[in-house]
Amino acid sequence: MTILAMDQGTTSSRALVFSDDLRVQASAQQEFSQHFPRSGWVEHEPDDIWTTSAATARGALEKAGNPRIDAIGITNQRETVVIWDRKTGQPIHRAIVWQDRRTADVIQRLKDEGTEDQVTGVTGLLLDPYFSATKIAWILDQVEGARARAEAGELAFGTVDTFLIWKLTDGRSHVTDATNASRTLLYDIRKGEWSREMCKLFGVPMALLPEVRDSADDFGMTRADLFGREVPILGVAGDQQAATVGQACFQPGMMKSTYGTGCFALLNTGDQAVRSGNRLLTTIAYRLDGQTTYALEGSIFIAGAVVQWLRDGLKIIREAAETQPLSATADDSQQIIMVPAFTGLGAPYWAPEARGAIFGLTRNTGPAEFARAALESVGFQTRDLLEAMRADWAKADDAVLRVDGGMTANEPAMQFLADIIGAPVDRPENTETTAQGAAWLAGYRAGICPGPDEYAKAWRLDRRFEPAMDEAVRDRRYSAWRRAVQAVLAL
Repeated sequence: MTILAMDQGTTSSRALVFSDDLRVQASAQQEFSQHFPRSGWVEHEPDDIWTTSAATARGALEKAGNPRIDAIGITNQRETVVIWDRKTGQPIHRAIVWQDRRTADVIQRLKDEGTEDQVTGVTGLLLDPYFSATKIAWILDQVEGARARAEAGELAFGTVDTFLIWKLTDGRSHVTDATNASRTLLYDIRKGEWSREMCKLFGVPMALLPEVRDSADDFGMTRADLFGREVPILGVAGDQQAATVGQACFQPGMMKSTYGTGCFALLNTGDQAVRSGNRLLTTIAYRLDGQTTYALEGSIFIAGAVVQWLRDGLKIIREAAETQPLSATADDSQQIIMVPAFTGLGAPYWAPEARGAIFGLTRNTGPAEFARAALESVGFQTRDLLEAMRADWAKADDAVLRVDGGMTANEPAMQFLADIIGAPVDRPENTETTAQGAAWLAGYRAGICPGPDEYAKAWRLDRRFEPAMDEAVRDRRYSAWRRAVQAVLAL
């Protein structure tokens, strides 16, 4: 039996074909264009999202020999907003991406009005342009006639999963799952329903919103022409929650961190929606069989994207893999610190107007030192998240960090991560955990894959990175990082 996982990310769309024992049979990937109309604005063409998703699905299936698909799982970039016409399916504006900061002034006004505590109490989130609600309102206010049409029920909103399901089902399903709903600033994570209170606060008509289902559920049947017959879509989760599932972090106290465009660490807190005192997010890890599991999450906006900047901005490398040998030649006497706040700082700072800086430059600083500082910035930011988690929840103290994502192939970066957090870092044999999580959700719903406990037993370790840095050095280097961040915040 075969499962197709569609993994729609920030810079590319991917598809993987899994066997019923969740082994990858084939994959395909396509990058698509990023649009930056102004400083801090990030957009995608919804048609690019759809066409690359459909093309990679077909491409992966062709590579696998065109097997019969029994179920489809979808995982997606979260918080990104698409609004489209219900009759034609045509988007009314480019997708506004999770990285986008255009609504920072609206967020600041809401903070000044003292609404953040109210928002956090309902949604588990903080007031930040990162989330969907203010992006939705911006489109409704900027596109002529859109607000009236939304209130009349003529328009539909969706995060990327919802948009893809709409396209796959030819408009028959306007649905999402609990993990994606929990990232909009509009969903009551404790009641498990859209919040009228939040919709009113952010000016979002409820007629726009999709139906919310479990992460392993019936999301509709695809058009028959796409895959030769109708295929059920049975699993959906936002990318970081899908990776949490893929890493088999089913027990409270288990933690994973995914290194893609950004970096996202999730700590399973079980049936407790732990409210953070350190500006982390309380979110839904997954919802299975009607039971919600919660997590504390820390979000870093720039992780793998800093390597893309070395490649595309500075042009000091041609491909990401070059950072490993290049950084190894860096001068150890130079302690360069790079704070990659290209689109603001995420958790635990939540400073949307912050911008990046590099400290410690000398006349001898060159590409090797830049490469090492870029990789180390990811480790420093991860420690920021873990420090906040440990302060919020005692069970985080002894957690081993499970990692996944493209950057985990860089062994010096993973060793530095273990060194700077002072804890073991476990890399699994299969680092395609995001797609695997989506595949397992679909397979679990279809009865193809085993339940959580049996699935967890199949998790396999590739390598454990043990901390080797002297504690005094660790503390000194982290203190230097904290001073650099404070300098950036003071600009």
